[in-house]
Amino acid sequence: MYVVFKRKTIVYVLSGVLVLFMGIVIISGMTANRAVMTNADVNWGLSFNSADGIPTGNASAEKLKTYNAYYTGDTKDKKIYLTFDAGYENGYTEKILDVLKKHNTKATFFLVGNFLETSPELVKRMAEEGHIVGNHTMTHPDMSAISDMESFKKEIEGVENLYKEVTGKSLLKIYRPPQGKYSEDNLRMAQELGYKTIFWSLAYVDWYNDNQPTKEQAFDKLIPRIHNGAIVLLHSTSKTNSEILDELLTKWEDMGYIISPITELLAK
Repeated sequence: MYVVFKRKTIVYVLSGVLVLFMGIVIISGMTANRAVMTNADVNWGLSFNSADGIPTGNASAEKLKTYNAYYTGDTKDKKIYLTFDAGYENGYTEKILDVLKKHNTKATFFLVGNFLETSPELVKRMAEEGHIVGNHTMTHPDMSAISDMESFKKEIEGVENLYKEVTGKSLLKIYRPPQGKYSEDNLRMAQELGYKTIFWSLAYVDWYNDNQPTKEQAFDKLIPRIHNGAIVLLHSTSKTNSEILDELLTKWEDMGYIISPITELLAK
């Protein structure tokens, strides 16, 4: 009897240890997954390793859509959406607008409060020529560090109010987080304010004024990586962009792409 009891005890103990171990594994896995999700949701990033040439974001298109957020359009359509981020005027926006007018192309300009305050005439021209102005926040902060609606709303409404003052029109409710830094809470707050969050599926390092890419370096990124449904991010502060835009649009057009206003993507 003593031996039997001992064996049963051993079985019970081992079973308890096994259950405890599996519980720890499950909890650890949930914690790890939560950490990965949190980290992935702080900085927008892309991987260009897919066989079909469509980049993979660190959040899926399906997940983003639950928050009315996008990083690409319909990849079955040979359409691309051209966007510019503009934190300030650097002397190149007028030339960029001239090229867009030449190609009859409507782009989207995500503006920071400073641009609206210092360059109202350029903002008026954007609106008059049919371009779309989006919200790039009032002060260009790290939005992932903002966790309360009051602060988030202040950044968003500041741009809305300035655009209304400058143009007399209401701002289209599209928003791009500065530097692509965001959180899932940010996506939720933008959605609650009626906004759609717009990331991108193609960009390159064009924002350093004292280290501008050459034409060749720009084309090495912007030509091979263009794809159906691409949301392209360029910076209007870039001297290189102002110099290559005419040829770049021509190349994309020769490849069969139609450069469509982002409102077409949002209407789907």
